[in-house]
Amino acid sequence: MSAILRLGAAGLAAITLLLAGCERPPVDPVQRGFRGTGMEVVYNPRTLAARAPNNVAPAMPDPASPDGPKAKDIYKNVQVLGDLSVAQFSRHMAAITQWVSPQEGCTYCHVAENFADDSKYTKVVARRMIQMTQTVNADWKSHVAATGVTCYTCHRGNPVPKNVWFTAEKQDKRADFIGNLDGQNYPAKSVGMSSLPNDPFTTYLKNDAAIRVNGPTALPTGPGVSVKQAEHTFGLMMHFSNSLGVNCTYCHNTRAMGQWDGMPSQLGTAWYGIRMVRSLNNDYMEGLTANFPANRLGPTGDVAKANCATCHQAAYKPLNGAQMAVGFPELLVHSRAPAAPMDAASAPVASAGALAAQIQAALVPAK
Repeated sequence: MSAILRLGAAGLAAITLLLAGCERPPVDPVQRGFRGTGMEVVYNPRTLAARAPNNVAPAMPDPASPDGPKAKDIYKNVQVLGDLSVAQFSRHMAAITQWVSPQEGCTYCHVAENFADDSKYTKVVARRMIQMTQTVNADWKSHVAATGVTCYTCHRGNPVPKNVWFTAEKQDKRADFIGNLDGQNYPAKSVGMSSLPNDPFTTYLKNDAAIRVNGPTALPTGPGVSVKQAEHTFGLMMHFSNSLGVNCTYCHNTRAMGQWDGMPSQLGTAWYGIRMVRSLNNDYMEGLTANFPANRLGPTGDVAKANCATCHQAAYKPLNGAQMAVGFPELLVHSRAPAAPMDAASAPVASAGALAAQIQAALVPAK
């Protein structure tokens, strides 16, 4: 009898363990395709409620007057946003402070005694990030549409966005008799703690590898058509699902995952998004590597880069689709090409203290 009880207890424990990975009801399935195709996205209302506070956009500051002198004519070393009026420029700097460094304030990027000084790496990076934001809004409407992005989309009040990635270190080959493990069997959040290769980002969001699971022939041959390639692809798909808080049917038709006919429009949006993130990482982030101190670089010496989670943060639309960028039209178009930093002799005279005072005044909520 005791043996039967022990066996029953063991069976109950096994069932409990198997069910531990399942979500308890209620859940909300949303049909996205024809009935019978299994195209449903399943949302957990408890999870959505927990994520909601992190996806609330900050209040929009009052517009500033475009009248008056231009920022580039008053302040030293204004290489982007210089065509804004002084009032508009101060408003934008105040917004960046709230978006990126609300605790650290203006001096996170600026030298307190001389705001024109470029000696802080954070100022050089911030300038380039403004240009990157403009590029997203102006050139990648195929992904961000009219919603657009601001610094807050990624930073959410943190100097460094919470979701960035570095190239993973190569694994120990264990005396070379196993070969290249390629990041497999090394649980990582990036691939849902699975045994899949844990760095799909270098492969697809920096390099331009083919994203596929099946080859075009019965016996696939050639580069990029292999079981290993399929595993990398599945790792990337796990990242997409976790980053957007959705399952596979948000973009794919379960009838034929690899076909475009009959697919939701989100598949095309994702296609452009992959190329957008890859471009931003290579054209903007990689070029800033030399500006970052060693403690801000990854284990292989590379700079932090973006992936889908950087903006989305478990929401299918960043900030649940809040249109922040429309309130900052200067982020919707490209700024003029950055000029070389001016030297003290040729730069117009301006007071760093005056600019700091204007920014601080803009940060004080209106009564």
